[in-house]
Amino acid sequence: MARTRAFDTEAAVSRAMDLFWMRGYEATSVRDLTQRLGIGQGSLYAAFGDKEGLYRAALEHYRTTLAADALRSLDEGADARSAIRTMLVGRVRIAVEDGGRGCLAVNAVCERLPQDASVRRTVRDMQDASRDALAEVLRVAAERGEIAARHDPHTQAAFLVTFLNGLLVTSKITPDAHALESLVEVALSTLD
Repeated sequence: MARTRAFDTEAAVSRAMDLFWMRGYEATSVRDLTQRLGIGQGSLYAAFGDKEGLYRAALEHYRTTLAADALRSLDEGADARSAIRTMLVGRVRIAVEDGGRGCLAVNAVCERLPQDASVRRTVRDMQDASRDALAEVLRVAAERGEIAARHDPHTQAAFLVTFLNGLLVTSKITPDAHALESLVEVALSTLD
């Protein structure tokens, strides 16, 4: 008879996400994971298949929590510029935590591509969602006259996503929120 799982899978994925985020995929061993999650190796394999399966689950958890929260913050701004600033600065502040851990998704791209097609799909989905949400905010803002309408909203949104990716890589080199936040103002000047 099959045994029921004796641990909280969602909590395990969240803890694994933090460990992968700090160390990366390659530097995180199955032993590190079982110790951090407080489960046996057999339980890890039964629940996730293998280390790679747990990594994919951690990336998906990141997408549905932190990445989704960043997109929701776009809806909370009084105006487009404020909403975009809040989203970008929020991502920078998370990225500089713990000595410059960066962004799990960007870290995954740097470490796992081009070999890992699953990571590529997951991160591409995150970036597409970010670009589409930003494009809609920019489109509405241009219609209202809040920002210049000289750029196509999709192109402008793609620029902002690309800028953010570079900023998140830089946060690992220079984990200084103040220094990086000043760069956000330069990116926002493209809305003028």
